[in-house]
Amino acid sequence: MGQLPQSVLFSCDHNAVRSPMAEGIMKKLYGAQVYVQSVGVVNDLEIDGFAISVCKEIGVELETHRARSFEEMEQMGEMLSGFDRVVTMTPAAQRRALDLTRYYHLTVDYWPILDPTGIGETREQKLNAYRQTRDQIVKKLRDNWGG
Repeated sequence: MGQLPQSVLFSCDHNAVRSPMAEGIMKKLYGAQVYVQSVGVVNDLEIDGFAISVCKEIGVELETHRARSFEEMEQMGEMLSGFDRVVTMTPAAQRRALDLTRYYHLTVDYWPILDPTGIGETREQKLNAYRQTRDQIVKKLRDNWGG
């Protein structure tokens, strides 16, 4: 198990499901010990309602999350080079992060996390897919940093 980084940036394609879930869960598990943010390759979706629901089940609030891209994060004055670790959850996010960090001494980890969007017909089936994603994220966080 690795030492908890001081700052982590989670990234997925839209910053609407997986990376905000990871950001919220990490904040719940590790509190103020680590600075956590999340971004997407693009920002074209709002936070997903199913992601909000399944995170609420474990006491993680995502309602106030605002999706943003790598570019928007930097426009807001937060530089990629300020993070100890970037954790990507999709192939597109991995490519973008490696492209953006090639001049920085930064660790970029790839965690292939299930994309629950589009899985299931009924509300309950959809929620179960999102729970699988949530639980995968919790397991990856605990496997890497304990808690």
